[in-house]
Amino acid sequence: MTEELKAKLKGLCCVEVSGESCANCLTLMPLLDKLVGAREDIKLVHVEADYSTTALMEEWDVAKVPTILLMNDGEIFARCTGFQPEEILELWLDAKIEEFKSSK
Repeated sequence: MTEELKAKLKGLCCVEVSGESCANCLTLMPLLDKLVGAREDIKLVHVEADYSTTALMEEWDVAKVPTILLMNDGEIFARCTGFQPEEILELWLDAKIEEFKSSK
């Protein structure tokens, strides 16, 4: 993991892992941008799954795209794989973030 990525992963993050030729990934990104952008407690980080990030994908156990990871200081606490409709994604984000915060 690069120092630049480590810096981006400080605090509460929603990490969107996608591939450039993935139609579901391209559809998901604007939805996540909207949902995460409406919140002040989390930031969105995009990571492209390609040959340069193979080791990172293995470390994060990402087998397919799109994958959404919720992290705190680089530690994964929730994951969602595949395209999800906006309503489901919003409910999932709210529930997982609330669950994480209440466990602290």
